[in-house]
Amino acid sequence: MNAISPVACATAPTALNAALLAKYDGLRVPRYTSYPTAPHFTPAVGAERYAAWLAELDTAAHAGSLYLHVPFCAKMCWYCGCHTKIVARYAPIAEYLGHLRREVGMVADRIPGRLRVRHIHFGGGTPTMMAPDDFESLIALLRARYDVTADAEIAVEIDPRTLTREMAEALGRAGVNRASLGVQDFDADVQAAINRIQPREQTEQALEWLRANGIRHINLDLMYGLPNQSVASVARSAEIALTMAPDRLSVFGYAHVPWMKTHQKKIDESALAGTLGRWEQFAAIAGVLTDAGFRPIGLDHFARPDDELAVQQAEGRLSRNFQGYTTDDAEVLLGFGASSIGALPQGYVQNAVPFDQYAQAVEAGRFPTGKGLALTDDDRLRRDLIVRLMCDLSVDVGAVAEAHGLDAGAFDADLAAMADLVADGVAVVSGRRIDVPEPARPLMRIVAARFDTYLSTGAGKHSRAV
Repeated sequence: MNAISPVACATAPTALNAALLAKYDGLRVPRYTSYPTAPHFTPAVGAERYAAWLAELDTAAHAGSLYLHVPFCAKMCWYCGCHTKIVARYAPIAEYLGHLRREVGMVADRIPGRLRVRHIHFGGGTPTMMAPDDFESLIALLRARYDVTADAEIAVEIDPRTLTREMAEALGRAGVNRASLGVQDFDADVQAAINRIQPREQTEQALEWLRANGIRHINLDLMYGLPNQSVASVARSAEIALTMAPDRLSVFGYAHVPWMKTHQKKIDESALAGTLGRWEQFAAIAGVLTDAGFRPIGLDHFARPDDELAVQQAEGRLSRNFQGYTTDDAEVLLGFGASSIGALPQGYVQNAVPFDQYAQAVEAGRFPTGKGLALTDDDRLRRDLIVRLMCDLSVDVGAVAEAHGLDAGAFDADLAAMADLVADGVAVVSGRRIDVPEPARPLMRIVAARFDTYLSTGAGKHSRAV
């Protein structure tokens, strides 16, 4: 078995080998942005159950977060795994925003009292395809219907290729204070292979406009495992990204699932790296970022040491939700728009994915809930275990069990069953504490999956483990 070439990186898997990577690459495990995960949601939780859950909310005890899904793009990126639609006219977007505004009001009407909101996130698709006036009007509606705190984080995902100066000005006026820009890769050959031509100057111009309008908290998204990428090319992209002075970077592995996303069939599979190549690409990016002083955060994020994401991780307070790693610990997440997912103390809900089903429900005055899942006590317990592993690479299983009213030894059998992971160096078990060693950081999902009692019924719907 050949060892991976060392890479100067705090997260580089130098202690693992190609055979071990191949062994775990055969597994398909969730990214655990929730537990239980979305493939296990069912129609048993629909509009009536969601309405009842909203009516039970104690707004004095719970703060909330809002997620708004705007599923439109100007052009399809062939790697995309999102629920989005390509449009050439503004009319479909304007019509959709009408439904979105109505849903925002319907939910607010159902909640007793006025929900305090500390985080708002616009995702997609490309939320900034909204007209500037429409975006400002939507923010004004959210402020009118919910108690948006003065220090609330308002974050928007942005495609630099379609951002205009006028939209950047509107974002600033609306109080947006964090922007996440999709980059993926700066290499021209890679961009051509994924149908996303985005010159470096385009990204730099977008950043200039955003910062000029007071939006100084910047995230950049990079990817590895894309066609035509190499260790050298991804390292170069990371170096270019650093010149743009972001606060955070996300480094995602491309999930090739053409049976689910048919446009991915346009990607040349022969140009994709294998397991070892993907691993080396991630390690190269991580090496560049950690050498520059960025802290590795969980599975795939990096942040400056003084960024709140890094601070919360150091203090054991980091959270994880459907948007990934976050400083948002709200137990109430209201999702708006087609396919959006929300979380309440009672469970999860997801809106209908097809646009027509979503629109028809809202126009009829019904919540567009398509499916969901009511949480059990066991779900909440396992969710806490998985979240701490995903955020901290460590969890005191006995302490979590006791916090849920169980005996500290409730998971002793599960810990004993991790002997194979321990032997492979993927986990360390000391008493009732599990640690994921730093070299095995990108394999943490495999450790978390050992607490997932649903996995056997939905494994085929998840991405590759490596």
